[in-house]
Amino acid sequence: MQDSVDIKAPAKLNLFLRILGQKNNGYHIIRTGITFLDLYDEISISLSDINNLSYSGPFKPSSSIFKNDIIIKILKDISIKQKLNIKIIKNIPWQAGLGSASTDAASLIKGLKKLGLIKDINNSFLSKIGADVPACYYAKNCIATGIGSEILKNIDFPNYFFVLIQPENKLSTSKMYLRIKKYIKFEKNINKISNSNFFHEDDNQNDFEKIIKKENKQISDILIFLSTLKNNIFSRMTGSGSCCYAAFKKKDDAKKAYDITTKKYKDYWINIVKNNTLLS
Repeated sequence: MQDSVDIKAPAKLNLFLRILGQKNNGYHIIRTGITFLDLYDEISISLSDINNLSYSGPFKPSSSIFKNDIIIKILKDISIKQKLNIKIIKNIPWQAGLGSASTDAASLIKGLKKLGLIKDINNSFLSKIGADVPACYYAKNCIATGIGSEILKNIDFPNYFFVLIQPENKLSTSKMYLRIKKYIKFEKNINKISNSNFFHEDDNQNDFEKIIKKENKQISDILIFLSTLKNNIFSRMTGSGSCCYAAFKKKDDAKKAYDITTKKYKDYWINIVKNNTLLS
């Protein structure tokens, strides 16, 4: 049996995100196209005599661990007797819509499985950890439906270069969902739209932007700016934000857009990434 494992946890990007309705238990029904980027958190798990969790990297928590830390939550829920030393290099911004916590959770589960410490993994188990965790566990192009736990696989999204930009203004996913009913009209044929393997004509938007355009001028202005970049195919916000992006077919176009963006937004986190790069 292995005594250590290293795993790359890729950032996710929502190419579209539609909020179709809400269940009686409060969970929202969504349909979202997800791709994965060459931006990774790096997770190292090794067997140890004492339990230890440590973070490093540009997006490590301000204290030793995150508030309501998802890694600690998982370890408590699955009750592993073996003590572990877990080191995580945080390269993915959090509260950005890039799946920072969810991809770490999914990659931790993969690591524990490789070490033989857990066996049975299914979407029900993963979705109890977080809505984005099943998609992050799959870590390939997919459409997530239902409350995020139903994964439509073998989806062929194009290859893009993305200019990512995140302002200092972070957005809470739970708070964004509380604003939905004020701005978003739910669909009538939820099941038909949600479970379709084919692209619907409305699979071209992020419904959370309807909230942003009304309530957050800073991020709304970023989206407008990104839409003006030359040779930009489309621009959008990922997840519930606050990270926004512009997509390009050519790397040179993305680099030129990056240069323009960094000059305008000198204090923001800005990066160039591409999708469809991780083999899992």
